[in-house]
Amino acid sequence: MMDLSVVSIILLAGAGFVAGAINAAAGGGSLVSFPALVAIGLPSLSANVTNNVAVAPGYIGGAVGYRHELRGQRQRIVPLALASAVGSFIGVGLLLVSSQRAFEIIVPFLVLVACALIAAQPLIARWMGKRSDDHDRPGIGALAGQTLVAAYGGYFSAALGVAVLALLGVFFEDTLQRLNALKALLQLLIGIVSALGFAFLAEVDWLAVAIIGPASVVGGEIGARLAQRVSDRVLRVGIVVYGVAAAIWLFMQ
Repeated sequence: MMDLSVVSIILLAGAGFVAGAINAAAGGGSLVSFPALVAIGLPSLSANVTNNVAVAPGYIGGAVGYRHELRGQRQRIVPLALASAVGSFIGVGLLLVSSQRAFEIIVPFLVLVACALIAAQPLIARWMGKRSDDHDRPGIGALAGQTLVAAYGGYFSAALGVAVLALLGVFFEDTLQRLNALKALLQLLIGIVSALGFAFLAEVDWLAVAIIGPASVVGGEIGARLAQRVSDRVLRVGIVVYGVAAAIWLFMQ
């Protein structure tokens, strides 16, 4: 555990708040908190593990802020939640037994694919013939896709929300606000599973977690409230722009 200066504490608290807000509104807050942890001197692998644990509480604020938009989605929630838990556990296992470098190489491409799916979501939904009042349980494709996305989230959480939201947009035609609410809940579950796994099996800087965690909770609730006041089109454009910026940052690494 590192000894932190006042400047480092302020940096981590600010990064945690912004990360929580971004995770609630669009996903990708780890692209703020992860670099902050590296900036204070943590090795990248330790920063990745610590970041996964630290931002998990922030997902609570996002899920709570969107709770009203979850009404009528129970048949989606249960199977997708199970797929998320399994996938996140797989991601934690992969990080513990393999090198992070290989996966980091493909992360920017995954983020760009997610952005493309979000941008094309209305066209894809019409092509698949879905209806906004369709509350059937997710099919095999949706469950398999969510498992893979959750595995990515358990391994390296940057832009997790972007990937989850893109997947939901492909398989369900609904308002972006309702899909964002479902994304927030699934993101919370993925974060909890990965945080518990790393807490027991990996090296975590708990002082950094104690600073980022509470700040991300506050940021998550505020971010969820702000996102619900934005139109679907504006929110979609904002998510895509942020996702592309995140991909560029990852390419530069």
